[in-house]
Amino acid sequence: MAKYGEGDKRWIVEERPDGTNVHNWHWSETDCLEYSRSLLTSLLSNIPLLSSPSLSLTSTSVDRVDGEAYVNIRKGKIIPGYEISLSLSWKGSALDSDGNVILSVDGKVDIPYISDENAGEDPDVRITVNDEGEVGRRCREAMSREGKRVILDKVMVYVESMAKGGPVKDEVEVNRTKKKEAPVAAAAASVGDGRTAKKDEEKGRVKHGRKTIKLSEKFSCRAKDLWEIMMDENRWKGSNVELQEGKLIVQKWRFGSWPDGFVSTVKLVFEELEPGVTMVRLTHTDIPEEDRYGNATVAENTERGWRDLIFNKIRAVFGFGI
Repeated sequence: MAKYGEGDKRWIVEERPDGTNVHNWHWSETDCLEYSRSLLTSLLSNIPLLSSPSLSLTSTSVDRVDGEAYVNIRKGKIIPGYEISLSLSWKGSALDSDGNVILSVDGKVDIPYISDENAGEDPDVRITVNDEGEVGRRCREAMSREGKRVILDKVMVYVESMAKGGPVKDEVEVNRTKKKEAPVAAAAASVGDGRTAKKDEEKGRVKHGRKTIKLSEKFSCRAKDLWEIMMDENRWKGSNVELQEGKLIVQKWRFGSWPDGFVSTVKLVFEELEPGVTMVRLTHTDIPEEDRYGNATVAENTERGWRDLIFNKIRAVFGFGI
């Protein structure tokens, strides 16, 4: 019997010795700080911020991008996280009637806090200039009035890029395509071949017995939230038979170690006992008495998998313990 936390090799959800993140059960995290530096430098270096008959403003370079940035991916969902600051240099020039430069000044733009928590808001922008004369004053006012907006629009491009997965965007799109194709293949495989099961039976390797598991588990969360998580965790194991949002999941399940022709039924009923407290009642029927190798612990292993690898893991990952 596997110890708690070790899992069972017949369950697909497990810690893989090869490091494979099976079905993204665990968080997949990618450091995006260098990606952020590269993208923001590309977006904000040497771009025109204002061009008028009497004044021009241009960003010259991104001097630094500090902080942290990452993208978490779990079950195909993108969860970006970043808290960065940046500083860039700019140049302003006063022009004569022929467009010739009369006087130029240099300045800095500091954005001390760009965060995923405030993705829909404009961050604070601090503008300074190294010349407090008339030209410096005009350039700083123009930066505050016109140049700032250009810079914030470029920052928004970065924010939107992170929301789409940043450097792992292509990987996410590929996985989503595979996920859409997988249920068709899984459904075909799960049907099995009744004749093969009969042949196994005739050879004495398979028993007819079928077992049922019934469990009741309590979670500290809303029923709808738990239902959505369970749909995330379970949709790859089988095909949906009946779904009622926040109330019911019925699916057809089978495992690779089961004899051919055996397909079980999973029924999960969600009941919100009170706001923030949900009871899940599991009924798992038609579990084979033995697997294809003659092991008679299929029901016990399946029950342990439900408790340790699904229910307890959801409590640990999402903090839903009572």
